[in-house]
Amino acid sequence: MTEHVSMELAFEPVPEDQMLPRAEAFLARMRKRRTVRDYSDRPVPRELIETAVRTAGTAPSGANQQPWSFVCISDPERKRLIREGAEEEERAFYAGRAGEEWLDALSHLGTDASKPFLETAPWLIAIFAQRWGVDAQGRKVKHYYVPESVGIATGFLIAALHDAGLATLTHTPAPMNFLNAICERPDNEKALILLVVGYPAEHCRVPAIGKKPLAEIATFL
Repeated sequence: MTEHVSMELAFEPVPEDQMLPRAEAFLARMRKRRTVRDYSDRPVPRELIETAVRTAGTAPSGANQQPWSFVCISDPERKRLIREGAEEEERAFYAGRAGEEWLDALSHLGTDASKPFLETAPWLIAIFAQRWGVDAQGRKVKHYYVPESVGIATGFLIAALHDAGLATLTHTPAPMNFLNAICERPDNEKALILLVVGYPAEHCRVPAIGKKPLAEIATFL
């Protein structure tokens, strides 16, 4: 068993009179976040992506195993291959694999099997969950709370990208096995989300939808 080692917490308290204004300012920024499906091909500096991924890497995880891999793709050929693989799965999805109930739930968003944004957007981030790890001796290491950990890290990533002034789309073609080969990932990793990142196209339009109010998402006891 690894010896427990501790260190002093580097906690920076915020004056009480600033806490609520800071929280409200962050809420105001996040309320402007929208899922975008129409992108400009305007370049995004790699340093922005790197910084956002570093932010995602600060997320909490089961046993601090950090069971995630972020594959950041700007290469046009790989983006083309990803689009081809995703659209193949999407055509099957919209042709009947999804079922009428699921398609009805999506109908108000105006989505279909065509995914040009996978090539137009300057960056794709394929987010993989490490179902198990491998230690220095090549032995299999069990990972804990993998989906929960990767989900939290993805939330950090989306918030960081939005806060930096970029738009995102969480794309989840199913199945996503084709991403392992294109992204050169090992068998212990499973693709969970393909995050599209960039600037919205000029005159970009989004579905006229809203978010549930506090009373519908929270209970205070």
